[in-house]
Amino acid sequence: MNNYQNKIVITTGDPNGIGAEITIKALNLLNLPSKDIVLVSNSKILNSYGVLNNNYEIVELDYPHKVVPGEVSEYAGDFAFRALEKACELQPKFIVTAPTSKEAMNLAGHAYEGQTEVLEHFLAHDGQKAEMLFVSKDFRVLLLTRHCALKDVSSLITREIIIEKTERLRSFFQNKLMIKKPSFALCALNPHAGESGIIGKEEDEKILPAIEAVRKRGINITNPLPADTLFVKAVQNYIKGDKLPYDCYIACYHDQGLIPIKAIASEKTVNMTIGLDIIRTSPSHGTAFDIAGKNIANPESMIEAIKYCLY
Repeated sequence: MNNYQNKIVITTGDPNGIGAEITIKALNLLNLPSKDIVLVSNSKILNSYGVLNNNYEIVELDYPHKVVPGEVSEYAGDFAFRALEKACELQPKFIVTAPTSKEAMNLAGHAYEGQTEVLEHFLAHDGQKAEMLFVSKDFRVLLLTRHCALKDVSSLITREIIIEKTERLRSFFQNKLMIKKPSFALCALNPHAGESGIIGKEEDEKILPAIEAVRKRGINITNPLPADTLFVKAVQNYIKGDKLPYDCYIACYHDQGLIPIKAIASEKTVNMTIGLDIIRTSPSHGTAFDIAGKNIANPESMIEAIKYCLY
């Protein structure tokens, strides 16, 4: 057993964003035992944004540059990338990541769409693929496509993608959440689920045949349903504290799935990476460069990301 196998490893994200600030605030409010937490960061960066109440282990990464809150920097992007790499090397029980800047990481030569793809690069084996799941209590949203242009979504959603992603989702529910027969609701790509081909043909030509194949594998999933009305009941039940109609909602593209859950629970939503051996959680927001260094960042989503790893 390595030294980190039972620990939560936290990266503090972009040095010029709010990552270190919300990490410090979250840990101070949670007051977790020092033995459970490891930070992959740099003491200078941490000291620029606050003081930790507990003596957590810090895996120090070199950062000889000035911390400049709000600045998009290749040096900061490289640091954020190296922190992710180191966290993966440690092979902990969970990884919690503070926000990074895609622009900064790309300036540093790390051409990834986001942290999910970086984690997949370092952790995946034997054909594993990382999936992006957003969670607030029992409101869960999986994305079929992630950070891509809207014009590309239709071509990216294929029969194979739908089958593969629903299989990974079922595996997560069965093996991690211990829900044997989860129920999934699939958002249609087009308004009104295409209106029998009047508005769009993707539902009839691609999505429904994929759903038939998925059901043959024993997965409980709906036909593609209009997303606007599908999420109404989910939101209503979430507000009332009632059980949601489905265990997970599968969205065709980024904003289709994230607007409902973030609108109703923006500070309580956690971004999860599933499909790999190690589960990663993260706040559902970004680096917030506009408020970095002002000590006004809300740590609530970071708190939720850490709390998820405690259960």
